[in-house]
Amino acid sequence: MSFMLGIRREDKNKWEARVPLIPEHVKKFKEEHGIETIIQPSKIRTYSDDEYVKAGAIVKEDVSSCPIVFAVKEIPIDFFESRKTYVFFSHTIKGQEYNMPMLRKMMDLGCNLIDYERIVDERGFRLVFFGRFAGLAGMIDTLWSFGQRLKSQNIDTPFNEIKQTIHYKDLDDANKHLKEGGEKIKKDGIPKSLTPLVVGFAGYGNVSKGAQEILDILPVKEISPKEIKDIYDNPSDRCIYKVVFKEEDMVEPISSGNTFEIQDYYNHPEKYRSVFEKYVPDLTMLMNCIYWDIKYPRLITKEFIKKDYDVSYKLQVIGDISIDINGAIEFTEKSTTPDTPSFIYNPKTDSIKAGVEGKGIVIMGVDNLPCELPRESSHVFSTALFDFIPEIAKADFTKDFDDCKLPYAIKKAVILHHGKLTPDYQYIDRYI
Repeated sequence: MSFMLGIRREDKNKWEARVPLIPEHVKKFKEEHGIETIIQPSKIRTYSDDEYVKAGAIVKEDVSSCPIVFAVKEIPIDFFESRKTYVFFSHTIKGQEYNMPMLRKMMDLGCNLIDYERIVDERGFRLVFFGRFAGLAGMIDTLWSFGQRLKSQNIDTPFNEIKQTIHYKDLDDANKHLKEGGEKIKKDGIPKSLTPLVVGFAGYGNVSKGAQEILDILPVKEISPKEIKDIYDNPSDRCIYKVVFKEEDMVEPISSGNTFEIQDYYNHPEKYRSVFEKYVPDLTMLMNCIYWDIKYPRLITKEFIKKDYDVSYKLQVIGDISIDINGAIEFTEKSTTPDTPSFIYNPKTDSIKAGVEGKGIVIMGVDNLPCELPRESSHVFSTALFDFIPEIAKADFTKDFDDCKLPYAIKKAVILHHGKLTPDYQYIDRYI
């Protein structure tokens, strides 16, 4: 018995060259499971049409014969067909307003929706993600932004030589170049005016680990949040100080006498308040890598930064990898693209402008960072997804949701079944 799946061409923007399934895996699906693949042609995809043809895929515009279609980013409303199954990052689980019309259309057509973001194990840990690559690219682009910021201030450092992720051949090329910069820091140091150079990481998940992986190429000394003040007594100019903030560092119970409990915080965030702002004046760079929702306290508010900021402010750049608009970083006013990755936020005028020059704090806010490392990120993503594909392709979605023979991880990721919100996602109905 043969099965068929489709892969939609990514066209959200000119930078999106990723694929959910790579040619090597498409070939294995056909040879080992009898799964045929139809993929739409693309001129920007990191894997060429010819590579898919050689892998046994059919390259053509029309994928309407496929009962299941895979993509990476959101799918245009006019692409959906009645009763079909779609697998992609829908960006709907927070009730994102801009994607509610898309979700409503899928509901009206009786579609099934599987969201990669919700493919989790029994402990709730994600199994399929681009997060590490968001961290890798985000850290490189933030270091580039920092270098450009210093260059605009006529401060010469090895950071000035760092390029954007998209201008490196691949990740190995970026790592090699950063290592050279790290050797210069070890040998010549950094200007005393920048010491201590402190980089904070809010969060410690896959995104944060990817970002730290890049920073750790440079000479780094890790310290705890409690040690930040101490390094100011005798700071080194031959290293970068790295600080990783966990939940207990960023929030505290509102009621005096209560102790921090991580599960209680996630279950009842309204019982906690942010204390992160006490660290902000001592940071040179901040990498925001946390999952955030409106129910959680912010890391930095506009009110705080307006009162605390002056022209000699130490915090130069925020790499907002999480990129929640007006979210954990309240003055992240917009997302950016690789051609203009950064903007300046002026706390005194509550205004932004593109680039890195002028009064204020630089925000690096590219919203699809893994696309800057498309081939490596697609390979890792497809590998993580690989074992689930045969079970998705062979599942009988015509049956009731409880009777769908899907593995636990995939069943948890089914947001819509026959156009109806599944039990775990009933809450989204209030946003539609």
